[in-house]
Amino acid sequence: MSAFSPQQFIEAALKNNVLRFGEFTLKSGRISPYFFNAGLLATGELLSLLAKGYAETLAKNATDDLVIFGAAYKGIPFVAATAQQLWQAHGINAEWGYNRKEAKDHGEGGVLVGADLAGKSVWVIDDVMTAGTAMREVVALLDNAGAKVAGVVVALDRKEKGQGEQSAIAELAQSLQVPVLALVTMDDIIEYVANQGTPQQLAQMIDYRNQYGCD
Repeated sequence: MSAFSPQQFIEAALKNNVLRFGEFTLKSGRISPYFFNAGLLATGELLSLLAKGYAETLAKNATDDLVIFGAAYKGIPFVAATAQQLWQAHGINAEWGYNRKEAKDHGEGGVLVGADLAGKSVWVIDDVMTAGTAMREVVALLDNAGAKVAGVVVALDRKEKGQGEQSAIAELAQSLQVPVLALVTMDDIIEYVANQGTPQQLAQMIDYRNQYGCD
C-alpha cells in the first residue's frame, strides 16, 4: 500500500471544492488566497486518504495501547475511519471515542461515547488548526473525563502566526507539552501551486506566507 501523499490529498481536495483558491475573509479578519472547508470532506476518497494519513502518523508516533478521540461533529467519521485503517494497515487495535454536543440523560448518558477514557493517554484527531480555541475545549473535556492528551494530529496546518509570533500549532504544543502534528501544511499547498497553479496564485500564496506565515 502506498504511503499518504500530501499532493494527492490536495488534488482530491481541489476536485471536491474542499480546497479553493480566491479571496476569502477568515474569522481572524485576514484576507486569505485559499480556503479549506473541512465540512466538504464528504466522499469516500477523501475520507480514505485522510484516514490513511492519520493512521500512518499515529503508527509512527504513538505508543502502545493507542486510544484516539474525535471531537463532534466533524471528528467522528475521521476517528472511526482512522481506527479501522490502523487495524487493517498497521495491525494496531486502537480504542476510539468521541463526544456529543449535548449530554444524554438516558441510556449510557453523558457526553462521551465509545472507549472508556479514564486514566488513559489519548491522541486527538482534528481537521484544521486555526486559533486552537476548539482544541483547548477538547483538552478540558478529556481532562474532566480523567484522560490525558498524548498528542494531536490535524489534517491541515496553515502555519500562520497565532496570538504571537508562533503558529497556533506551536503555541498549543508548547502549552500542552505534547506533539501536535499535521498531514498537510501551507508549504505543501504552495508546492502544489508552484507545479500545477497559475503564476498569480503562486504570487498570492507567497505574499500571504510572507505576511502571516511562520515555521
